[in-house]
Amino acid sequence: MEKFDVIVVGAGTAGCLAAKTVAEAGLKVCVIDRKGREEIGEKICGDALGEHHLKTVGLEKPQGGELEKRIEGVKVYSPDLETVFTIAYEDYVGYMLNRRLFGQWLLKKALDEGAILFDFTQCLEPITEKKFVTGVLAKNMKTGENIELKGKVVLDASGFTAVIRRKLPKEMGIESEVVNEDVEACYREIRQLKMETEKAEYCEIYLNQQVTPGGYTWIFTKGGAKVNVGLGVCMRGKFPNPRNQFYKYVLTKPLFEGSLLLKGGVWYDPTRRPLDNMVGDGVAILGDAACLANPIHGGGIGPSMLSGYLAGKTIVEALEKGDASKKSLWHYNRKYMEMYGAKQAGLDVFRMFLLESRDEDLNYGMKYKLLTEEDVLKAGLGKEFHLNVTETAKRVFRGLKRIRSLNKLRITVNLMREVKAHYGNYPETLENFEEWRMKRETLFREARSKLIE
Repeated sequence: MEKFDVIVVGAGTAGCLAAKTVAEAGLKVCVIDRKGREEIGEKICGDALGEHHLKTVGLEKPQGGELEKRIEGVKVYSPDLETVFTIAYEDYVGYMLNRRLFGQWLLKKALDEGAILFDFTQCLEPITEKKFVTGVLAKNMKTGENIELKGKVVLDASGFTAVIRRKLPKEMGIESEVVNEDVEACYREIRQLKMETEKAEYCEIYLNQQVTPGGYTWIFTKGGAKVNVGLGVCMRGKFPNPRNQFYKYVLTKPLFEGSLLLKGGVWYDPTRRPLDNMVGDGVAILGDAACLANPIHGGGIGPSMLSGYLAGKTIVEALEKGDASKKSLWHYNRKYMEMYGAKQAGLDVFRMFLLESRDEDLNYGMKYKLLTEEDVLKAGLGKEFHLNVTETAKRVFRGLKRIRSLNKLRITVNLMREVKAHYGNYPETLENFEEWRMKRETLFREARSKLIE
């Protein structure tokens, strides 16, 4: 039985940042992952990363082919394609990644600091003793042998599967399950086009409730006439098969005529507010396992890296005091909510509004700028914004009997403000958490009743 200070389950962006952060402080850390070392980093996702995320976690810009193409912002298309919002701001400037090379770069940083990798190793379940998580039971996928790894802190960075979180005892106070309506089912392909597209410096997002109910289609160009293209649909009710929708509505576009499929696949993206609480005695939850993807565009690489960095810093301080309790790890919750979680929670309310918006409402809302490009930008940045509805727009909506939609938008903006303020007051200590959680439940119950139910 091997013993470590920290065991990280999953060698993705969250896990590697956490491992690097604790290892450079001199702690003994291991990372376990089902993949072989050379395949770590390979993942089905949108492959986009805002440049500011690297700066936030103190990483330099990689120079070894990890960054395939610079992007200058995002273009959002209305369902009828008649209106395009161009969102260009420093927080939306970034890169299309070579996902495997980027993952390998992060892994090397962790290993160079002294982290130990157990590849081809499947985590089976957490080991708990006296209400503390004290290690993991894992399986060597080459030999079939079960092994026990002991640690003072276990980090669940296993992504959507959340192999640790789902098997924690209820008394830990960490949500074990995520409801389907808070998950996007996504299908994505990397395709080689016949030629480079013109003016491809913006990521493109297409809204259409018939094609992608509760989600969107994306076309992100990469280097060398390659494109990352896919779509996501909300998994509520009888949602359509994303792969079928992709082949029916996306690949029929002229852009893809004669294109070559390089690789493709399905994955699931939790798109909601963060877990109310991400720590327990001897355990912390990171990245997608903690539901940290952006609720609107599903981007999870940046928030995952941030969670690994913040959790790592918190664990170093906790173990310096010899205390890996929930109380000692609580600062990770507080810091994440302050830096990203409050914005994420507000956007979860906006997601509810979009779920019930019809295509004709989105077309008119964008055409007559009920929400302007600046409003969308401010919402994405987590900043306050106010509806500035013109008299023209009011007349248009009154004539088309869409005043109800306008009122719903007003309610949404007000609820977003309330939710963000509540997350801005996330409790400093564990003792005040239950009162905060109950009010959070009340706010989201109100949001669901006014915007969805």
